[in-house]
Amino acid sequence: MPPGFHRLIAAQFCSALADNALLIVTIALLQARGLPGWLAPMLKFASTLSYVVLAPFVGPLADALPKARLMAWANALKVLALLGLMAGGHPLLCFALLGCGSAAYAPAKYGLATELVPARQLVAANGWIEVSVVGAVLLGTVLGGLLVSDAAQASAALALGWLSGWTAPHALWPALAALLVVYGAASALNLGLPDSGARYAGTGWHPALLARQFRAANRVLWADRRGGLSLAVTTLFWGVGATLQFAVLRWAVDALGMSLARAATLQAAVAVGVVLGAGVAGRCIALRQAHRVLPVGVVLGLVIALAALTAGRAAALPMLVLIGAIGGLLVVPMNALLQHRGQQLLTAGRSIAVQNFNENASILVMLAAYAGLLALGLPIVPLMALLGLATAALVGLLIWRERSATRVDEPSAGAVGVESAAQA
Repeated sequence: MPPGFHRLIAAQFCSALADNALLIVTIALLQARGLPGWLAPMLKFASTLSYVVLAPFVGPLADALPKARLMAWANALKVLALLGLMAGGHPLLCFALLGCGSAAYAPAKYGLATELVPARQLVAANGWIEVSVVGAVLLGTVLGGLLVSDAAQASAALALGWLSGWTAPHALWPALAALLVVYGAASALNLGLPDSGARYAGTGWHPALLARQFRAANRVLWADRRGGLSLAVTTLFWGVGATLQFAVLRWAVDALGMSLARAATLQAAVAVGVVLGAGVAGRCIALRQAHRVLPVGVVLGLVIALAALTAGRAAALPMLVLIGAIGGLLVVPMNALLQHRGQQLLTAGRSIAVQNFNENASILVMLAAYAGLLALGLPIVPLMALLGLATAALVGLLIWRERSATRVDEPSAGAVGVESAAQA
């Protein structure tokens, strides 16, 4: 990999690690304040909304500025969101600010990787990125679970009292303070990131102009056969993945009788599987073969539906690892194909912004539906089964459309060949 690529991986790992740990800590904060359970997915909703609203602006911003500098600024917004939680701010407002930082961070991170890495290494690079992202989910979830455990809270309170005689404003304040250190590590790593030197000519910063340009870019990527296919798959995958993140927590608590701290560690089994699947995809699947992994998506949906019926903890663990492995095998080649086509058709920053807009719009819709079904009292087991079956059906529809388009193209190609032969 090019110089600086692994430092980029380390910087985004630390930032994502803190993000995922913060989600678990804030869910515990909601519980401590006696707020309703349906607010937990709305934390993700609040942060994800920023991706959708800011998509027309963060892409051109990532193209106009050194991406390492933009990553540092975005990380600073995340720190402000954390400080807001420590000061007693409303969790939804703080997560909306966190989302603003994440929305600016993503096109800078993926755009810099696309500019640094040649096309032949893009699947392998995405394997590294997804392994680090999911590793951050895994360890962040575990870290969040440890920070909200009774033992950690009691130890932190005892240590604060012994060292300074000062009492924290609330029991989870030390957990939030600990995450400041992780964000600080991400900021330190950002300082040494290289500049690819790529700059793209801008056409102005008027909001209406940027919105029109973004709509045009969105249409271009969806209209491209390979770009549209990969965008559809990743949009579905991240919507399902975000919903599954909360569904597994609820399922572990309701169906398996686990505490939130232990449920967070069980949720990490999905992340372990994604690391395994992403590693296999990065080593074994070339960019030109990316579309061949589509049937894996049907299997993913069916396994999610089957996992919902699992009753014991011993059986749940391997099922969750399998779900993650299948998901990693699916998303890494699709993500690499989408980035490659996006850079060819648009620019690195704008294509990632379009990708983030669609994927996070899917997350918003699916999380809103999930929160609504929970508010209506739908049990978690049939809800998870419904999620899995819907995933399998939608990927099956994408496979049918791709094969139909291939059958249409093949006669046309044959006709051109016959005509050329006759002319010869």
